[in-house]
Amino acid sequence: MTTTTAVRLQVHAIDPGRLARIRAQGVDEHGNPLATRAASGGEPLRCCLRRAETDETIALISFAPFTHVSPWTEVGPVFVHPEDCGGYQEADQYPAAFRRGPRVLRTYDADLTMLYEHNTIVPEGGDVEAEVRHLLAQAGVSVVHVRALLPQCFTFAVTGHK
Repeated sequence: MTTTTAVRLQVHAIDPGRLARIRAQGVDEHGNPLATRAASGGEPLRCCLRRAETDETIALISFAPFTHVSPWTEVGPVFVHPEDCGGYQEADQYPAAFRRGPRVLRTYDADLTMLYEHNTIVPEGGDVEAEVRHLLAQAGVSVVHVRALLPQCFTFAVTGHK
């Protein structure tokens, strides 16, 4: 793998507007109630892109990163705060909580068509940020979805600017 640092990152947590609607309605976009529970500690929060602290109040919702019709639309479970937490504020910085693997990186072009040849598994302890930068430097790669390795649930998306 070649490390590419010339790419400026733009990190995209769950859209705050979508999450605000879910919170206001009390159900996710797939009809599941916004049920809260105490965190065990370490759950990946997709609203603020950090790991939950033990006994922090969290909710598990169904979420699809794509809002348009697409063969790559998938719905999966994600943890969020049930109340507004301010979201992820450092969108130009890769989230510290997710710098190390294992992770699956799914790549998409500007039309959000998956680029199978660039999809990558970052092994346990691997440098996820460096691999995301490398992928975004490849011709045609516009978006990288960072996902959990085993369940492959969506964590966040990253776009880059050279």
